[in-house]
Amino acid sequence: MAQEHRGHQGPHRHDPEGDHASGGHEGHRHGEHASGGHQGHHHGDTDLDWAVMAPLLESQAELFTPLYRQAMDWLAREGAAPGLVVDAGSGPGVVSCLFAETFPEARVVAVDGSAPLLERAAARAARLGVADRFTTVTGELPGALSELDYPADLLWASNSLHHLGDQRAALAAFAERLAPGGTLALLEGGLPARYLPRDIGLGRPGLQARLDAVETEWFTRMREDLPDSVAETEDWPRLLASAGLEPTGTRSFLLDLPAPLSGPARAYVAATLGRLREGPADGLGAEDRATLDRLLDPEDEASVHRRQDVFVLKAHTVYTAVRTG
Repeated sequence: MAQEHRGHQGPHRHDPEGDHASGGHEGHRHGEHASGGHQGHHHGDTDLDWAVMAPLLESQAELFTPLYRQAMDWLAREGAAPGLVVDAGSGPGVVSCLFAETFPEARVVAVDGSAPLLERAAARAARLGVADRFTTVTGELPGALSELDYPADLLWASNSLHHLGDQRAALAAFAERLAPGGTLALLEGGLPARYLPRDIGLGRPGLQARLDAVETEWFTRMREDLPDSVAETEDWPRLLASAGLEPTGTRSFLLDLPAPLSGPARAYVAATLGRLREGPADGLGAEDRATLDRLLDPEDEASVHRRQDVFVLKAHTVYTAVRTG
């Protein structure tokens, strides 16, 4: 079993997005790396401070719990119950603890480059009564996986792979840490989140589509700035096969929170748009920036804090592959 290792955090941190956060780079956009990929790097305007973002990451992952439960139920139906689950790029451990709940006989290891986030993960496991089978490993992916005492029966990588410069090499390293018959479950891509109608009654219609465009450019710069970055066609089944694995499935999962939203969901939308306004939204025109300012003003009746047409609609895609040898 993996031993808790809170050593160095590496020479750099891979920062996103979303999760964070990509036509499905949700991690980057929304700090959504609820379970994923808080490796970190400091690259100009693509920086993120995961310790500061921890509360947002936790609340977002909690909001997305129905989606993650769908994915886990699918994984449980598709394969044998795992003895060891590894969450590669776990962040504050919300999803890691969901794995402990889904597979009550399994041991779970949360691996991340941020010690503060892993401290929150360990505290969550203790609160939920699963600390006796929950361990953390601090270090940069994929090298931190060498700290595991045993190969994984299920390795979950949620929006963490795209923080690594050479994704093909990282997948090969992930595959090496699987037990024979073990499954790699890769969450990458999906569809951009939507929170508002196309025409919101202020500014030019189609604001979120234009936000998608500037976020996609942001994500491209983030990828280019990663150490040893290698451009790769994002054909995930093909890349999984190139790592020596046998692709076994692809499935998308939907989070559908219709209007009117709960308080936590509304706060998530406001926080997400606020982060965008502070970063990628600088690439928007003046009219769109002014619209965002109104959407974020709690005193404005047209803001996401008050309007009744705010919703959350988001799809994540999970790809699975098995180590056959």
